[in-house]
Amino acid sequence: MGIVRLEETQKAELEEFRRMLLSCAAVHRRKVDDGFRGQENAVPAGNGDVLDRLVCVTSGVSYLGIAIVNQLLVNGYSVRIIVDNEEDVEKLREMGNSGEMRLNNSFVEVVMAKLTEVESLTEAFDGCRGVFHTAAFVDPAGLSGYSKAMADIEVNASKNVIKACGLSPSVRHCVLTSSLLTCIWRENPPDETSNVIDHKCWSDESVCLNKKLWYALGKLRAEKAAWDIAKQSGLKLATICPGLITGSKFYERNPTFTIAYLKGAQEMYTYGLLATVDIDKLAKAHVRVFEDMKKTATGRYICFDQVIEREDEVEELARETGINASSIAGGASCSNRPRYELSNAKLTRLMLRTRRCPIE
Repeated sequence: MGIVRLEETQKAELEEFRRMLLSCAAVHRRKVDDGFRGQENAVPAGNGDVLDRLVCVTSGVSYLGIAIVNQLLVNGYSVRIIVDNEEDVEKLREMGNSGEMRLNNSFVEVVMAKLTEVESLTEAFDGCRGVFHTAAFVDPAGLSGYSKAMADIEVNASKNVIKACGLSPSVRHCVLTSSLLTCIWRENPPDETSNVIDHKCWSDESVCLNKKLWYALGKLRAEKAAWDIAKQSGLKLATICPGLITGSKFYERNPTFTIAYLKGAQEMYTYGLLATVDIDKLAKAHVRVFEDMKKTATGRYICFDQVIEREDEVEELARETGINASSIAGGASCSNRPRYELSNAKLTRLMLRTRRCPIE
């Protein structure tokens, strides 16, 4: 399949990843052309603690993937990054030429595997205790943001990852990145009896189809498919549903998903559903949910830290994205209209709990 990026975006992502590696670790280099052989070839003898904290991140060179890898390293995890083409492997290997990776007994490993092949993923997950599936796909044309065909790619990749997790003897937990868009798209406007949107809410697929909200549709179908397969296989799954991901130069480094997410922005703004989340806070939420999955964490988690409600907030978002403010808000005020209330109470409670060591 391959993950195709705009050239400028790819350069920015790789530069960010290079800086992260130099500050946190070095890439553990291995012979990809020999095929994946498992833990014994990647980890020096006697590193049992490293094995207990080894996790895998798909699309680890994406904007979100980089942030999750960084957060995992800061928390003492060792990370296996999945890429699906030789070009990315070589570029990451070149960035690791500074020497042997090490940071608090952690390491970074780059492995090539295909999201279209369950067997390939199962081998890549071997030895990992958990998997973070960040689902980083872009439109090869670089124009439409996210097409209907890409929704099918999203769903199939999600199915393959969850199947592979279920088949892997080592994987215990999986955290899948979904989207707040899987919760908010309804047929009817809010009313006094049903105006709260929380982790129990699901978008209406027919609404996504009718409005041609392909990004929302892809995320919705992918998450539902993941839950169906996880239940059948007995895999413990958690999904995080973030708002529009923002952060340092987020539009420059994540343009396709920003454009795709903001399709339907005027309606989201009108009903109080246009929410954003900082990339670092989102990455921390992923790690925290994963750590608590061996105890009580399960199910879905809505993640956002701001709801765009005022004109100045719209203008700021417009400046950051280069999108006209009228395309976001439509020139309308949301203050005098019936509005939904977004709730991230479930995640907030989890993040406020006293943190404990996740090692068994």
